[in-house]
Amino acid sequence: MALQESLARFKKQQEKCQAIASNAAAKHASSRSAAAAPNASRPPVPQIKFSNDTERLQHINSIRKAPAGAQIKRVIDLLYETREAFTPEQINEATYVDMNANKNVFESLRNNPKVNYDGGRFRYKAKHDVKGKDELLSLIKRNTEGILIIDLKDAYPNVMEDLQALKAEGKIWLLSNFDSQEDIAYPNDPRLVGVKVDDDLKQLFRSIELPRDMLDVEKDLQKNGMKPATNTAKRRAAAQVQGISSQSKPKKKKREITKRTKLTNVHMRDLLFGASS
Repeated sequence: MALQESLARFKKQQEKCQAIASNAAAKHASSRSAAAAPNASRPPVPQIKFSNDTERLQHINSIRKAPAGAQIKRVIDLLYETREAFTPEQINEATYVDMNANKNVFESLRNNPKVNYDGGRFRYKAKHDVKGKDELLSLIKRNTEGILIIDLKDAYPNVMEDLQALKAEGKIWLLSNFDSQEDIAYPNDPRLVGVKVDDDLKQLFRSIELPRDMLDVEKDLQKNGMKPATNTAKRRAAAQVQGISSQSKPKKKKREITKRTKLTNVHMRDLLFGASS
């Protein structure tokens, strides 16, 4: 009897262990399926394609293999547009021009008249170092014989707007040279305001006939101790070198000079009338 009872108890314990093991296995299987479900819903991670950057690398390579002149222009355009100082490393990041690796480009920019190099940074260098309207007016006042507009255009970004504003305020004159097709800025002398001019002097001024050739005008200015704002001889020599004859259209040239003469007289007449009024 005792043996049978022991066997019965062992059998029950064995069934109980089997039940516990079955439950544990079921729980483990359910947990694995639950964990696998979110992973199954996730999209597969795309593989990295190293060819995605090929176009940019080709662009950089084309810039660095371009002629030195093209690379220099790219850098000068950056300096002109930003008006900021850049190190060679910053220029490389902005333009892909590797100046440290290309000594020819580096030296050309360092000696370029449009670039200022302080030993570490490059900056755009305008012909006239003015940065605003007040400095612009002071520069024009110092150049009483006139200053070419083309020499002021790269001073700072909105210099042309400031020139027009100074003209509207009556502080400067903007006149065109019909012979050289160049615009010139002159200071407006405030000392002329309120000055009375005799009628005889006005008539004498109007009766003076200006030379018909700009070469003669420039010679007369030099004889009277004044420096002409133009250089007609140099311009004509350059035109002949380029195969353009200065005498090919004499009638047109005569008409242009006549226009300039009228413009000069009108300009001075307004000054004289304004002074006498």
